[in-house]
Amino acid sequence: MKHSHQTPEPRDGFKNRWGFILACIGSAVGMGNIWRFPILVTKYGGMTFLIPYFLFVVLVGSTGIIGEFAMGRAAQAGPIGAFGKCTERGRGNKRLGEAIGWIPVIGSLGLAIGYSVVLSWILKYTFLAVSGGLYAMGTDMGGIGETFGYTSLHNAPWIVTILLVTLVITALGVAGGIEKANKIMIPTLFFLFIALGIYIFTIPGSHEGYQFIFTIRPEGLADPEVWIFAFGQAFFSLSVAGNGSVIYGSYLPADVDIPSSARRVALFDTIASLLAAFVIVPAIAASGIDVNTVDGGPGLMFIYLVHVMNAMPGGRIIGIVFYVCVLFAGISSIINMYEAPAAMLQERFHFKRLPAAAATLLLGCAAAILVQPITSQWMDGISIYICPLGAFLAGFVFFWIAGKDYVLQAVNQGAKKPVGGWFYPLAKYVYCYLAIAALVAGAILGGIG
Repeated sequence: MKHSHQTPEPRDGFKNRWGFILACIGSAVGMGNIWRFPILVTKYGGMTFLIPYFLFVVLVGSTGIIGEFAMGRAAQAGPIGAFGKCTERGRGNKRLGEAIGWIPVIGSLGLAIGYSVVLSWILKYTFLAVSGGLYAMGTDMGGIGETFGYTSLHNAPWIVTILLVTLVITALGVAGGIEKANKIMIPTLFFLFIALGIYIFTIPGSHEGYQFIFTIRPEGLADPEVWIFAFGQAFFSLSVAGNGSVIYGSYLPADVDIPSSARRVALFDTIASLLAAFVIVPAIAASGIDVNTVDGGPGLMFIYLVHVMNAMPGGRIIGIVFYVCVLFAGISSIINMYEAPAAMLQERFHFKRLPAAAATLLLGCAAAILVQPITSQWMDGISIYICPLGAFLAGFVFFWIAGKDYVLQAVNQGAKKPVGGWFYPLAKYVYCYLAIAALVAGAILGGIG
């Protein structure tokens, strides 16, 4: 019974607001911004897609992100503790919330396992870009496609390497590892993407890509499919899943303005998506490939774009810069995914930071190596079902169970100006029902984000 008298390790935290914001931007900016968003923009007619997308970003950013940040900070705990505090306050039953809170933690670990495989591919391609191997592939998409076959034990060293990097950052703690790493990676990512965008603008033929982006088809705004996928992209890109945003929120100082921070996270995540679109779409158009024939997903990242960059003047340098950007985006996201289960080991089982991070990453590494042949199906299962379910459960226990007074106190703590009367009903009804819609629509359509 000795373990019941152990005192948990003192809780780490972010040193300042911008450290927190950069970490949350890093969590949100990931593969979806780079290999899915640009294709959706072209598929659904540029501004025809962007108009509803911007509306949903504002909606989710002003409800779900605020709620998850505030939920974590109020409890000073990850999903299990935060869910438990909500149900304890609203129903007098802490255990119920703690049991529900396992769902987003498992979802975070499951997503991290699949992401580990994808990020190992990114690391491999970054190495090939730097070594010249990527440029040596030339512009034969068939040959490039054969090279992209990393779903066997031959890829295991790249998985191990990327997770060792993640382990080092995670083990150094929130302020010493996560915050410092994101302060380097996120500004660098934005700077390099802007530089790429300026270069792409100078390439003949790129203007056709900008025409795709700025196209608006009024009749498209009446198409429900456009709105469904715009919502899905906004919802999943902003990383509301009841896990990562909750755990990062739990590391926040009491004097940080959560609504203001949430707006900045949503803004910079959107800017990152737009930068990716302004790099990728004009680059594909300049290469002579019909943008409408390009599918999103790994094929865009590992086949089409290699062909496009190798055909450009200075293609080797472009490849290096691009894959470094993608690598930074991936690392900043994966450390957030592993943080929720690692923090759970600290909070529930009183692990120290290093053993908690090592145990989580070791499990993730072994699982990632095993799931390689079914990576796509694995990621679909987690993202379609568990992530939106986690987002709904977080919204439900916070906005419906914990009570309005608790919610507003948690949200307004440290805020320069209290949220308006619109916030609580918008979050309780519109956001929570939209989270259910994300789950249902994803199940029916095979994924919307």
